[in-house]
Amino acid sequence: MSGRPARILLLLAILAVVGSLSLGVGSARLSPARIAAALVGEGSDADIVWDLRLPRIILAALVGLALGAAGAAYQGLFRNPLADPYVIGASTGSALGATLVMILAGDAGAMGFGAVSLGAFLGAMGAAGLVYVTAAWWGPAPIVTLLLAGTAVSSCLGAVVWLLMVLHDQELARIVLWMMGSLAGRSWSAVIGGTPYIALGFATLCALARPLDALSLGEQPARALGLPLRRMSGMVVAAASLATAAAVAVAGVIGFVGLIAPHVARAFVGARHRYLIPASGLCGAILLVLADDLARTVAAPTELPVGVLTAILGGPFFLVVLRRAVR
Repeated sequence: MSGRPARILLLLAILAVVGSLSLGVGSARLSPARIAAALVGEGSDADIVWDLRLPRIILAALVGLALGAAGAAYQGLFRNPLADPYVIGASTGSALGATLVMILAGDAGAMGFGAVSLGAFLGAMGAAGLVYVTAAWWGPAPIVTLLLAGTAVSSCLGAVVWLLMVLHDQELARIVLWMMGSLAGRSWSAVIGGTPYIALGFATLCALARPLDALSLGEQPARALGLPLRRMSGMVVAAASLATAAAVAVAGVIGFVGLIAPHVARAFVGARHRYLIPASGLCGAILLVLADDLARTVAAPTELPVGVLTAILGGPFFLVVLRRAVR
């Protein structure tokens, strides 16, 4: 096997290696021998590996996969190298949903999520749906108006979140911590809850690779090819929003992964979405696993929220992409 499929397999192998090495990273360093013993249930480190580190690493890979694939889809749909998974309001919608649950509800959950995660999931999906309905109401050019509607809805929902934080300052620390994004303390329940939605969103985006290729050429060429523009763009938005909503539900708002991963993947496999979507997902998974390793170790014994670290590292990358985009 050669060419782009081989490069995707290489990214998968890199993810496996990075994930395996990450099992030894943390407040207690584990050697490869101790990790191997723990994986077969032997030794005193089995609980650390199976109950703490393995679900966290798998969750980091899943969240990175969702954000990377969604970022590639949105960049293709909007033909904008600066688009990311939160471009149509998923982050502010999830923040509003999580904030409302923290203020009003208890700990009961549903749909595989805990209460706060469920609120974040429904908030993100609700925001994406509101953006799409608003864009459809504005006019017949869904791709252009989706971007404008996303900006408007995000601004409104973000203002509501800040208002709630001011009015309910007793929950301020909890809300801010969630909005910074973190994988700390996540268990197998988060993996089990998020996996079906991330898998469905990712698989749907892969199936929409050919329509995305047409959409990335522009609205007029896509129409000339006979593509049902509104329906296809709606399906892309729905699938990307589902994956993003599940990611923020289990990990909070983690920025820049969905912006960076598609650019890295494009250098590996080119611009065809058949290869770009899975490659972007794998690059996102690798990036987030590595970022979480840094979050656990760079200020040890204090653990940094991984969303803060990705923002610090992603900011300069954003400026580089911005400079190339305006040239």
